Amino acid sequence: MSSLIRHVTMDSADPYVLATFWAKVLGGSLADDDFPGDPEAVVTAAAATLLFVRNDERKTVKNRVHLDLQPQDRTRDEEVERLLSLGATLQGDHRRPDGSGWVTLLDPEGNEFCVERSAGELAARRRDR
Repeated sequence: MSSLIRHVTMDSADPYVLATFWAKVLGGSLADDDFPGDPEAVVTAAAATLLFVRNDERKTVKNRVHLDLQPQDRTRDEEVERLLSLGATLQGDHRRPDGSGWVTLLDPEGNEFCVERSAGELAARRRDR
């Protein structure tokens, strides 16, 4: 029998604040027993379960692992705008004229993540070929 991934765990200066951001991003929720100041916070969403744990060391280099997001009910561009309004910042725009590519954003603590084209955008591209 193989193992399952239970959580994707991220170090955080403030687990509750960062978990609140990611809960909004993923349309998920924090655990009922998570409160400001807690050393851990869990976000449960349809896409994944993320665990944020307090770590007082500041992030200084690029993540070795990052999340790639695929919007479900909006375009990539609409999702990027939504995430920016939630507190993400633009790190790099890798969109190409043909619609391929991705956008790299930073969460409120500087962790990189990418936004790819939605499934609908990919399907439309395949139909247009």
